[in-house]
This record gives sequence, structure tokens and C-alpha cells, in this order.
Amino acid sequence: MNSAIEYSEYAKFAPRHPNDRAVVLLSGGLDSATVLAMVKSLGYAAYALSFRYGQRHSSELDAASKIAKTFGAVRHEIIDLDLSRFGGSALTDMAIELPTSKTNTPHQNIPITYVPARNTIMLSCALGWMEALNATDIFFGANAVDFSGYPDCRPEYVKSFEQMANLATRVGIEEHTVRVHAPIIEMSKAQIIQAGIQLGVDFSQTVSCYQANQLGQACGICESCRLRREGFEQARIKDPTIYQS
Repeated sequence: MNSAIEYSEYAKFAPRHPNDRAVVLLSGGLDSATVLAMVKSLGYAAYALSFRYGQRHSSELDAASKIAKTFGAVRHEIIDLDLSRFGGSALTDMAIELPTSKTNTPHQNIPITYVPARNTIMLSCALGWMEALNATDIFFGANAVDFSGYPDCRPEYVKSFEQMANLATRVGIEEHTVRVHAPIIEMSKAQIIQAGIQLGVDFSQTVSCYQANQLGQACGICESCRLRREGFEQARIKDPTIYQS
């Protein structure tokens, strides 16, 4: 794939009909903002879905609200689903140390920042809303290049969830084939940033940090901050992230 995504590269995700409805998982981060911009550019009526799932901060949800408005989402829902009651992740359990570039080496296996079954849970909610909307398309920002340790960010996972969606819903059985799209799954962070710039994403509105403060300022040392910073460097685009002093 070229350094910057071309329309022909993601036209395969286009709606079957103009202004078809699509549910888009929107975290408020760099990846999901780019996916929402893609969905709008392809001609969908976008319905954005975010979750307050017990993560360490709510700044990303504030960012998601801004991004949804910027790209004209028909509706933006924020669902309360407290996965911190289960724990098992550094993102939802304050007793688990959050990996940082200062204290940890890159993960070789599944990172402790993996939230158990998070994408499956969120995609299931998106599937329910999709069916209620009489829609057939779901988009989310899974990425297997920078987050290869996450089992629910692999192409085979996306394919399997799509197969399940077509077995488990009325719309899948009686109407049209349900499609689950992960358009940036094989792109590097730099490619995602370049695509977002082309699509008009203001990355200063996005929050990727695992432990951002209430103002949305990034810590600069967590793994997400590291990947984001490296992405802007490799894309040769000035990093608009506001870091904590």
C-alpha cells in the first residue's frame, strides 16, 4: 500500500446504496476518527457509538463527542458498560501498572493493556444498533500493524465476527449480508495519519493517551503515546498532541 491511502484502496468499503446507514465505533482516538472520516467520505449516514467502559479517563469520550459533531454523525451514543468490574487490564484496573516507554520494553505477547473481549462486547452492541437501524454495515478501527498483540484486532477475528453476525441476526438471514469493516487494519500509524489528513481530520481533537488528564493532555510516556508520536514522525507531519508539562 502506498504511504497515503488512495480512494481506490478503500472504495471496496463503499455503501451498497447512497446514504446507507452505518454504525461506527468511535473511541475518540486517532484511528477511530480516521475511520469515521472515511465512512463519511464514502457516502454513509454515520451513527457513532462510544463506550464509558471503566477506562482510566473520560477525555477520549469528550474528544469523541467533538469528532462526531465535526463529521456530521447523524447520532452519537455513549453507552455505560463498566468493564472495570471484571478488571484484567491495565486500562480498567488501577491496581495493574500501566506500561510506559520509561519502564517497559515492547510486549512480545498479548499486552496487559488488552481489555478482555472488549472488541467483541462493543461490536455486539454495534450489531444490535445496526440491526435496529435496519442497516447492514459496521466500521471499527482495528489495527493489526501497530497492535499485533491484540487478538481482537486481527483480520481473521474481523472475518469471524462478520460470519457470526450473519448467523445471529434477522437482517443477516432475511435481508442483506452484514458487513463488518476494519478499513485501517493493515495500515501503519503513519499511513493512518496521512489518510486522516487527506480526509480532513483535525488530530488535535483526538485523544489516544492511556492516562490523559481531564483536559485531554497526553502523558507522553505510555505505549499509545509512543506509537502516536512515532506515527507523526514517520509521516513527517507535525504532531499536534498537547502533552502534560
